[in-house]
Amino acid sequence: MTKIRIAIQKSGRLNEDSLEILKNCGISIDNGKDQLKASSRNFPMEVFYLRNGDIPQYLRDGVVDIAIIGENVLIEKGHDIDIAVKLGFSKCRVSLAVPKSVKYNSVQDFEGKRIATSYPNTVKNYLEEKGVKADLHIINGSVEIAPNIGLADGICDIVSSGSTLFKNNLKEVEVMLKSEAVLAVSQKITEERKAILSKLQFRIKSVLQARQSKYVLLNAPNDRLDAVIKLLPGMRSPTVLPLAEEGWSSVHTVINKDKFWEVIDELKQAGAEGILVCPIEKMVL
Repeated sequence: MTKIRIAIQKSGRLNEDSLEILKNCGISIDNGKDQLKASSRNFPMEVFYLRNGDIPQYLRDGVVDIAIIGENVLIEKGHDIDIAVKLGFSKCRVSLAVPKSVKYNSVQDFEGKRIATSYPNTVKNYLEEKGVKADLHIINGSVEIAPNIGLADGICDIVSSGSTLFKNNLKEVEVMLKSEAVLAVSQKITEERKAILSKLQFRIKSVLQARQSKYVLLNAPNDRLDAVIKLLPGMRSPTVLPLAEEGWSSVHTVINKDKFWEVIDELKQAGAEGILVCPIEKMVL
């Protein structure tokens, strides 16, 4: 049976988040400790555990068909590789940073300076757009130490919370790009495997939509129903069911989780009571 071959990072946060979304898609992976390749028992898929920086070349060569990878890695090493879906997790920034003691005015301050980085192509392209020339020192690994030992005047690295920069007495001064995990696709994927990819994308879309939504249940007096319903930005139309207590109804709907707190006070003022908010596991539209 034809199986789609997916690459994920073999360790770290992106590995955990990648396995989590596959699990949420109903895909069970039979992987043991230190395995570099595993199969799913209930979906036509093989999983390859690879170094993050090697994944673009595996996609380019057609060794794997798809991959869950940071968008920043594709920008650095795989700009010719297609993105099928942005996954919304493992968000970070690729930024320039300098020592806290340095007065910083603009990106022009990097003219003629030394920058330590694991992202030379990203830095080079960004500085060229700004008309800045700098010396790049390519470091594979932790670059935050470079200014402290006199190797560089600044660094370029990925930033999530900024705590690593803070601990190394650095400050973020330029955000070059924002990144998140994406589902990337090899240009050499076969038609058979494209059909499997389509099924996977459908499942991923259902999971991502559920993550962004909440199921809301509330009670309201019938004479206030119209006012309550107008405040609910539902999928299509709320479900309204009569309660045992005459003159009252239960309203059920789905709303974007980020919008709920914007309308909760208005719902209460409109007469809504007993408001419950529940997570949604899957959403199939």
